[in-house]
Amino acid sequence: MKLVIIGTGYVGLITGACFAEFGYQTVCIDKDENRVKDLNNSKCPFFEPGVDALLDKHLKKTKLLSFSNSLSKSIKDADIIFITVGTPSKRIEGEADLSFVWDVAEEISNSISKYCIVVTKSTVPVGTTKEVKNIILKKIDEKDFDVVSNPEFLREGSAINDFMRPDRVVIGCENKKSEDIMKELYRPLYLLETPIISTTVESAEIIKYASNSFLATKISFINQVADLCEKVGADVQDVAKGMGIDKRIGSKFLHAGPGYGGSCFPKDVKAFIKTAQKHDVDMSILSSVDAFNEERVNQITKNFISKANLKKGDQISLLGLSFKPNTDDVRDSTSLKIAKLLQDKGIVIKSYDPEAMGNAKKENTKIQLCNSAYEACIDTKAIIIGTEWNEFRALDFLKIQESSKNLVIFDLRNIYNAKEITNLGFQYFGTGK
Repeated sequence: MKLVIIGTGYVGLITGACFAEFGYQTVCIDKDENRVKDLNNSKCPFFEPGVDALLDKHLKKTKLLSFSNSLSKSIKDADIIFITVGTPSKRIEGEADLSFVWDVAEEISNSISKYCIVVTKSTVPVGTTKEVKNIILKKIDEKDFDVVSNPEFLREGSAINDFMRPDRVVIGCENKKSEDIMKELYRPLYLLETPIISTTVESAEIIKYASNSFLATKISFINQVADLCEKVGADVQDVAKGMGIDKRIGSKFLHAGPGYGGSCFPKDVKAFIKTAQKHDVDMSILSSVDAFNEERVNQITKNFISKANLKKGDQISLLGLSFKPNTDDVRDSTSLKIAKLLQDKGIVIKSYDPEAMGNAKKENTKIQLCNSAYEACIDTKAIIIGTEWNEFRALDFLKIQESSKNLVIFDLRNIYNAKEITNLGFQYFGTGK
């Protein structure tokens, strides 16, 4: 089978590289000529562990992977076409912006020359895949193509493993023919006994949004529990451990912190709420999750200012700018939101992140970037650990103490032991402790 991936963002590039690893001839399409040129030279536009090795292997050795600007030429002999373009939130409404999806569907309708399957892999509201079909039907006969919803479940920082060893593969089809072809596509996963879930197109679309929204709900729930723990003298990590042992609940996503961010949860939660509203369905639980997450950084920042007695002109250190470790993605990063709120109070931010400083500087030009965590902590009044990068887990606080006395440490990710830090003479504040 020849596969065509339209879009070389995070989902598109990972999907294309991994399908090439499965042994399929794969072409990834993007309108950005410079991006395509860089990709054909094995230059990945973002940080994701393992991607560079896959690009080198399948561009140069197997030659199963290629990148192109020409959608029309590439899809003429394609068996399966994946739509992986972005679906960002509209700034005001919060619903998903599907303009890129509609544009691609229109282009596909102009270029299909033989039977193929058009797959929506982008995260899209229910009904989108059927609308893609309707757009193509204006120019292509129904017997010459099928549409499928095949949502992705990739986590930034571990995306390749998630693709190669997924918890499940969801295939939303309209007929047996397209279902069989999609199952054949994922045949390399059968040896791992990966669950393949075949369902309707609409169910597949909802599975993606419902999954992300439920995980976001777990995060906001444990963060509210953390707030209670701080008030009554409990430890949220002990509480989460006690909860997580119950198999009905599970331990994943019960880690208290500053709230969820990144490219998926914030926009997907908002889009799911908007979809429910359009169909007159009460999604008040999820609306509360979204509202709490939005407000959380404001409350945390107020706590910083109060507990560290921060004033205009004070300098603090922010360690970690990406929304999670092992990525350079700063979209909806809680660290950057906190930095902006503190800067609005006249507080100077010196920061360090192993991978995300370039992207962070584009979002916040006033933030001062340093070459190491230790440089960021020189002459500082407080340290905020915003992202749980491994290199922050064993900082030499005695070294930091040489240049910064009477430090206050805000460990938003609970990666340190409070007693050990306070024994060194620092004030320590964890989350939910």
